[in-house]
Amino acid sequence: MSEMEVQPASGTAPAAEGLTQWQRVANTFAAPSRTFEDIKRGNRSWWLPLIIGALFTYMLFGAVVQKIGMQQVVDNQIRMNPKAQERMAQVPEAQREMSNKIAVGFTEGAFLAGPAIAIVYVAVLSLGLMATINFGFGGKAKFGSVFAVVYYAWLPQLVKALLGTVVIYSGMAPESFNIKNFAPTNLGAFLDPVDTNKALYALATSLDAVTIWTLVLLSMGTAIVAGTKRSSGYIAVFGWWAIFVLISVGWAAAMG
Repeated sequence: MSEMEVQPASGTAPAAEGLTQWQRVANTFAAPSRTFEDIKRGNRSWWLPLIIGALFTYMLFGAVVQKIGMQQVVDNQIRMNPKAQERMAQVPEAQREMSNKIAVGFTEGAFLAGPAIAIVYVAVLSLGLMATINFGFGGKAKFGSVFAVVYYAWLPQLVKALLGTVVIYSGMAPESFNIKNFAPTNLGAFLDPVDTNKALYALATSLDAVTIWTLVLLSMGTAIVAGTKRSSGYIAVFGWWAIFVLISVGWAAAMG
């Protein structure tokens, strides 16, 4: 009896070999659908994007500390907000100094705790996207898959951190540094935050090239792991983004 006769025929094709985390990181930029398909197959590790993001965050933090100074960062934020500047001028000097110390410590702490804060943010965003794509579009996404998608889709933000670091070391005047918009990736970076209409500035800042890139990846990845049409992912992600932009612009208009 031949070997072919004794071996049972297989009714399924061999499973595709999973990607390594480094391959998923690289494919996020070169072939993102491969990364998200790999996550859908169950390869949901996300610690490498977390580590890379932390390294770039601390690189930017080092540039800010060395070339700008945390006190200058806080002073710039007050100067760019006339109402905050007016409030600070009205409080006693001792209270003003205490508020200043708190603001400096909070800014430093936000940088240092950035990776931990990011995990919480990603978890909340993942829950929102999972609920939207599953209940709104009939998807079957699992929390772990969406969580991994968010971390990989956020990798383009490394470009923003790198550009911000380059701009700081290229000789930027410390007085012009804006911690809320530190890289020239949106229209707001080329406008004066003091003289420009607040609502217009908020809208111009929201139209950010790296953010749009991230949203496209997030839309694609969410749709893939949920097993829905790509259009469903785009509607879910860009729909929420549009809502937050409208809220931001409306708040800026009200406070301006």
